[in-house]
Amino acid sequence: MSTKKSEELDHAVNRRRFLGVAAGTTAAAIAGTASAEAHGGGHGRPAVPRGNLGIQLYTLRDQVGTVGFGEVFEALERYGYDQVEYAGYTQGNGPITLPRLRRLARDHGLRGIGSHVAYHVGDPAGYSFATSLEQVLDDAQALDLPYVGTWDGPFRYGSTVDGVKRASAEFNAYGAAARRRGMRFYQHNHGNEFGFCTDDPTVRIYDLMLAETDPDLVFMEMDIYWAYTGVHRFSVRPDGTPAPFDPLDYVTAAPRRFPLFHVKDGEHDEASQDGYHMTDVGDGDIDYRRFIGTVSRGRYRKYHNWLVERDDAVDPATNPAGSFATARRSAAHLHRLRA
Repeated sequence: MSTKKSEELDHAVNRRRFLGVAAGTTAAAIAGTASAEAHGGGHGRPAVPRGNLGIQLYTLRDQVGTVGFGEVFEALERYGYDQVEYAGYTQGNGPITLPRLRRLARDHGLRGIGSHVAYHVGDPAGYSFATSLEQVLDDAQALDLPYVGTWDGPFRYGSTVDGVKRASAEFNAYGAAARRRGMRFYQHNHGNEFGFCTDDPTVRIYDLMLAETDPDLVFMEMDIYWAYTGVHRFSVRPDGTPAPFDPLDYVTAAPRRFPLFHVKDGEHDEASQDGYHMTDVGDGDIDYRRFIGTVSRGRYRKYHNWLVERDDAVDPATNPAGSFATARRSAAHLHRLRA
């Protein structure tokens, strides 16, 4: 197995483990944010509309597992978040019921916007769309979530054209089931979705998935960081012919399909196969002023939701300031960002 595949497998395993265990201002306002201020300064209206800033709780999984949802939500309220996206519904310091979890979020001014659930390989109890569809939808409904989705790619049956089509058909079925409950199903990308089908290297997997899924049933949560790693890795086909793309073009071509975004920043890193390493939002090289500003123009401005995430926020080797600092600093940058 290649180093890259091993890294992505480790990332997937870590998410599965968590699903089972914890299923205007100046740069001086916040220490260490001079770089973020440089990226986010300027005049104009806020890039992120009021009420549309959220965070994927996987970013704070260490805190959920130790101090619990209550203290995490209290901190997020102080940082100015409006929404949370779940990555499991249990905590390490004791059991919690879904009605209690919903009340906790509401009491801190937070709205549950969505939830990440495995597509076909779940936690040790087998919790996934493929194995526990009605339970997945019951839980999302109990939390009053408008969206429920998967962080898994369409790779259950491999990366061939037929395999991606089979997975897309299942996504359509989950979307139909979610719609019957008054919710919307979504798929969250990593980098490999922007690669090419193994039996037809002229076909980009993401393009095929978009074409094969019903736009009224299957919505997309673009992880902007991983999309740009896809640009780094897959702008040339296996035969060496150019295949450039811009993730922003997918959104502007079909803004209604992309209600959710992961706002995750990265600094260019030539030593990384992905071309980036993760940073707090505002400390990296992804032009969020351009991206969010472009997407937020026009009648869909309040439709799009911007969710902070940093996969390695809990790792002291790469983020010694800790996951709460990531949540705080990222929110501060996005509140300052003007379009």
